[in-house]
Amino acid sequence: MVNITRFNPVETALENFFRSAPAWLQNADWRAAERPAQFRMDVSENDSEYQVLAELPGVTKDDISITIDGNEVSVAAEVKKEKVVKERETVLRAERYFGKVQRAFTLGHEIDQAKAQAKYADGVLALTLPKKIGAAAKKLPVH
Repeated sequence: MVNITRFNPVETALENFFRSAPAWLQNADWRAAERPAQFRMDVSENDSEYQVLAELPGVTKDDISITIDGNEVSVAAEVKKEKVVKERETVLRAERYFGKVQRAFTLGHEIDQAKAQAKYADGVLALTLPKKIGAAAKKLPVH
């Protein structure tokens, strides 16, 4: 019995290209240094508010942007990371990156923007996002 295989010319061409590519192109580590890593966040809630802790080391508070739209929250930061070369030092490899990192998420309740607070210290952004108190259910009388 003869085995039949499908031929995909695009897939075959890509496989051949990467198989014959130089070692530096095949290594994915060089690409990771070019872009800022995603920052970590913890989100918790109680009856009245949400608490968000975001790790943003090396960022100044002026480079942080927080947007609240109803129950959608977006945290963005401009990241600048570079190595300072000391006198009489030979640089064998230097990696730096500049760019914007952003995380956005949707919460279960709308946020009271007037009472929301943000504090940044020691590389950690702490957000206190009070839940918006909705109008109490109104019973509609039947006439």
